[in-house]
Amino acid sequence: YQKSIEYLNYRSYGVFFSYVGLCFIALYTGVARTTFIMVDTIVLAVVNVFLNYALINGYYGFPEMGIAGAGLASTIAEIVAFVLFIIYVIWDKKARIYQLFTNIRPNVELIKTQIRIAAPIVVQSVLGLGSWFVFFAIIDNLGERELAKANVVRIVYLLMSIPIWGFCSAVNTLTSNAIGQGEFKSIIPLTWRVTILTLITTFTMYFIVMIDPVYILEYIFIFGENKDLTLLKDSIPILYVLGGILTTFICGAVFFNSLSGTGATFQGLKIQIICIIAYLIFVYTAINYFKTGQLWAWTGELLYWALMFGITYWYLKSFKWEKHKM
Repeated sequence: YQKSIEYLNYRSYGVFFSYVGLCFIALYTGVARTTFIMVDTIVLAVVNVFLNYALINGYYGFPEMGIAGAGLASTIAEIVAFVLFIIYVIWDKKARIYQLFTNIRPNVELIKTQIRIAAPIVVQSVLGLGSWFVFFAIIDNLGERELAKANVVRIVYLLMSIPIWGFCSAVNTLTSNAIGQGEFKSIIPLTWRVTILTLITTFTMYFIVMIDPVYILEYIFIFGENKDLTLLKDSIPILYVLGGILTTFICGAVFFNSLSGTGATFQGLKIQIICIIAYLIFVYTAINYFKTGQLWAWTGELLYWALMFGITYWYLKSFKWEKHKM
């Protein structure tokens, strides 16, 4: 608890710069100009890593701050990234048409629209994180070793999801762009093309890992001196299931984000609630009633994303989302 407070005392200040930075990221993502976002993210990462190394350990003349140094390093990195973005926006001639720094007055109607669209997405994030918390709480009841196996799979899962969420952001922007041009019938073919690209990219990473998963996990994903190779070997059957999960995950996530791009976020929230209820019932029943073990619990992800894909695809095909376009 004390170490967490030490970290947050410095880290909490970064929230203000992070929020404003996210607004600029949303702008440049929305207009499909993402190159500088990548540059700014690289700068943030480099500054963060360097300052973490220096401030935690007290190198290069910096004070030795321990975990508090990690919080300060991340905050400074966000400030640097924020300042860099502000400079770029001022310098960017193409951004001047948006009049970002002029006529800054409250627009009640625009605020209402933003809240109407954004509020369901906020709830979606809370529900998504909450369902994962419940999943790992259920796995925790199986014992410490089962929880350790689940965390190994989680590491791989999260790494594989990096390109997926990148393509999801892209399809969100492309869908909104297509609607703006009145190309409603192009949305599903466009979403399928993004889905195929995501499958190719993600499974390239997945097949590399599965060539020799124990070796890859030992030397890349698992850190520390006390590496339990038997734990890694025991996790391999779940990693094979992960291949199926990634397939449904990609289809479900890409189409769901395409739906968000139409502005039908409240309908998206209802779809997610249905999927989460089915997911948690399946996992809880598999573990606590049928005693199937962790492998079947992970197949709950297959159910979740398959349902997500099926319902979302049907809704997009129905064109009911047209009434939500702005």
